[in-house]
Amino acid sequence: MTAGRRYPTSSPVRFSLVGAVAAAAAAAAASFPLPFASALATTASSSGGGGGLPGGGAGGSALSSLPLDLLSSHANAYAAAHGLQIETKKVPPPASASDDDDDDNEDAIDDASSSSSSSSSSPSSYQSAPVSLLPNAYPSEMFARARSLAVPFNELVDRISRDGPFLRETLGGDVSDADRFTGKLLELYEGIYGDDDGADAEERGKFARGADRMGIQRSDYMLNEASASASASSGDSSNNSGGADGGGGGGGRKKYELKQVELNTIAASFAGLASNAAGMHRYLTSRFSDEAGDFLRENAGAVAGGTSHDDDDIPEDGEIGVPENPALVRLPRAMNVAHERYLERFPESAEGATSPGVLFVVQEGETNTVDQRMIEFALWENHGVPVVRMSLTAAGDDAHLRLDEDTGALYIQEGKYSPNGGGRKEVSLVYYRAGYAPTDYPDGYDDGIEWRGREKIERGRCAKCPNLGYHLAGTKKVQQELARPGALERFFPSSSSKDEEGGGGVDGEGEEEKVKAMRGAFAGLYSLGSDAAASDLDAVRDALGGGDGRYVLKPQREGGGYNYYGKDLAEKIRSNVNIDDDTDDSSSSSSSSVIALGKNLAEFILMERLFPPRQTAVLLRGGKVEGAGDSISELGCFGTIVADKEGRTVCNEYGGWILRTKFENVDEGGVASGFATLSSPYLC
Repeated sequence: MTAGRRYPTSSPVRFSLVGAVAAAAAAAAASFPLPFASALATTASSSGGGGGLPGGGAGGSALSSLPLDLLSSHANAYAAAHGLQIETKKVPPPASASDDDDDDNEDAIDDASSSSSSSSSSPSSYQSAPVSLLPNAYPSEMFARARSLAVPFNELVDRISRDGPFLRETLGGDVSDADRFTGKLLELYEGIYGDDDGADAEERGKFARGADRMGIQRSDYMLNEASASASASSGDSSNNSGGADGGGGGGGRKKYELKQVELNTIAASFAGLASNAAGMHRYLTSRFSDEAGDFLRENAGAVAGGTSHDDDDIPEDGEIGVPENPALVRLPRAMNVAHERYLERFPESAEGATSPGVLFVVQEGETNTVDQRMIEFALWENHGVPVVRMSLTAAGDDAHLRLDEDTGALYIQEGKYSPNGGGRKEVSLVYYRAGYAPTDYPDGYDDGIEWRGREKIERGRCAKCPNLGYHLAGTKKVQQELARPGALERFFPSSSSKDEEGGGGVDGEGEEEKVKAMRGAFAGLYSLGSDAAASDLDAVRDALGGGDGRYVLKPQREGGGYNYYGKDLAEKIRSNVNIDDDTDDSSSSSSSSVIALGKNLAEFILMERLFPPRQTAVLLRGGKVEGAGDSISELGCFGTIVADKEGRTVCNEYGGWILRTKFENVDEGGVASGFATLSSPYLC
């Protein structure tokens, strides 16, 4: 992507002359986390002299008039008063604590789990979370479309989790061989839910197969300019959910498609902080409507490709401004549904002294604890359900967590983790904010204590969020396989009738409409494994023939920072393929060349790179204005589902949203890892 100009400063002061930018950026770079330090250095070297207003982009003139001191002061005060904060520790966290499953993705913004009880004694303090000072313009129609997709994607994940042959065909073989972590997850899944291992598997999985399943998914999307998509993707665009007019700019209006970056099925985070960020942005845009009005209108115009919105362009059911974020109501509510279901299924537990509660499996040394605590507190305040926090390492120790082999009940043992120093406590639901990356299993693959803990939990009769099937359904390889023609129909048999049970769907439509809507959100996705088709190899040729800027190379790994872009992408692929053509030039690839993919590429997929609209943003980190300039955003929509052992849906609904914003010349996008900030959509 074209680098945008940024004008950093190390303190929340009003931006002044462009000529001061380079010095300010160089001074600020030394004090920022590495990802931002390198970006600031780039800004310093490219800002040059010249005239013009700080900030660049469509919002430049409005940016220069923003009262940054005033707005940032109120933003920091709001963050402190409402818990819009992250924890900082005096000891360095482990590498995997950089982000929950906020996941990598093309421009994703990751997030992280939480600190466990074992690390609670580490000295820590709190500071304002990384945020965008003001919300980012977002088309109302596209926001509504993303929200409507939550229910069918929830259903899709549940149905995939029950299809062992599909998961085996998709993730076994060369994918598991190249990625041991995915292979280990699949091995556990087949050992507990598979039907090919005889009596031993039947016995090991008898309680797990009878358990309810719960999912908190987050589907991440980017707006993609339709013309950019047409030039970058060779996929079928006839199934697109439809481009949307970006707003009311007359003939200059742009059209955008809503495209899925990824579907996160484990440790999808920032629901709590995003809810409070929405409150902060509603406060700032209403309290300082005069001061911020021009800035918001110019950004709306930038996204629209013309002027700001006209009320006639908003759908009848559309919204304007920062929408309500129900995440802190709906996520805990779904957890309570799973908890109450457990009490109904096992009434002897509800009446006993062990008093079931929810277990949060968390990372040690985590800094995103406030986000998790918000869900914990809401679960207690709204539903009276207690939470215990424990790491995977502790869960693997029977002294802390024990599975009753006769009943399938999972017990937090009396001692360190028992609430209020009381006796043992039964677990009704396990909620993972860890376990999505190999670094969460430091004791190794061969009988490591963390893997023993994961297997122990999975075998229990309690609900898991997610279980192994849901976890595997969120892998990049599954995402790529679902984009193949006919793949979605495997899980949604075509029907012209509407959902008789009223279990949800897109606007109440039947299976056929759900498939059409989901497929319309898929970007171009290409296999690099032994199942690569002609269209996949064509994409490889394009990437090696100078089109590397049109793709992202993505591994199965979650957590951010693992993707390849541009020349690094081309080099990674080139070093793992054999090309046979008439030119004998390994630096290029003609349409007639024969390409043999190396085995090491099987753990990757190739994804169409998306081109979202740019708009001006002012980003804050640690309570200070860090910079301003062209930015891009990614919208995540949460969905919650609880289903029984037969696949009958107990509840299934949209669960809220998160918007993450970063400067447009930054490839990766983790909030906790220092790449991006929390923002809110300003619907227009």
